[in-house]
Amino acid sequence: MSDLRTIRPSIGLLTAPPTWQMVDLISDLHLQASEPATFEAWRSYMENTSAHAVLILGDLFEVWVGDDAASRDPFLQSCAQVLRQAAQRLHVAFMPGNRDFLVGPAFLADCGVHALSDPSLLQWGKQRILLSHGDALCLDDRAYQAFRLQVRSADWQMDFLAKPLHERLSLARAMRAQSESQKRSGDVYADADSLMALNWLQVAGADRLVHGHTHQPADHPLGAGRRHVLSDWSLDHAPHKAQVFRLQGDGAITRIDTAKAST
Repeated sequence: MSDLRTIRPSIGLLTAPPTWQMVDLISDLHLQASEPATFEAWRSYMENTSAHAVLILGDLFEVWVGDDAASRDPFLQSCAQVLRQAAQRLHVAFMPGNRDFLVGPAFLADCGVHALSDPSLLQWGKQRILLSHGDALCLDDRAYQAFRLQVRSADWQMDFLAKPLHERLSLARAMRAQSESQKRSGDVYADADSLMALNWLQVAGADRLVHGHTHQPADHPLGAGRRHVLSDWSLDHAPHKAQVFRLQGDGAITRIDTAKAST
């Protein structure tokens, strides 16, 4: 894995228009029909946020087995409607995570949501902020990195999406069961590799990196810059979490705990 620390990443670009004064970043909501409180908190937030843009940095959904599944799933249709309505009044963008990397352009286009590559640079006036889901940075999780390399290949995805929907759903349930077993065993998420994160920051010419995935919200020094980790969302199980990371045009940063308003 050591070579990955020095590879120059391909970085997307999101240039904020002058009209943006407030941008919200969220990730790791893991939306699923069995957790209605988290969905309702997210729906309320999307309807009421005063931000000019909401950037979703991966794992909006607990699982995604292909865009065709959305048209047959009432819960996913409800999620699509929330996105569709929000996108009519503000800029909504989505970056794939480790759970929903198969969300495709057809679904995003139907919802009016913009695609974000991982990583992407947010150029906002003089601010240069690097955005990522964060899973590619967690090099200590070697088993996951091997899995990620496999499932992000075009051949694997083509083969998976060609399977009947019922088979894809069955495979997804098996993977989720394995993930839940690992959680119950007390395993903690690996953190982002500092050398790799710093390399990304320097390649991007940014002074801040914002990512999710680790479920360990915090602010860390990173070279001369900072690394900000987003919160996951969970309102169906204690402890309740639903944090929004808000950026201001003047460079100010606020972490907003929407969980208090939802409980």
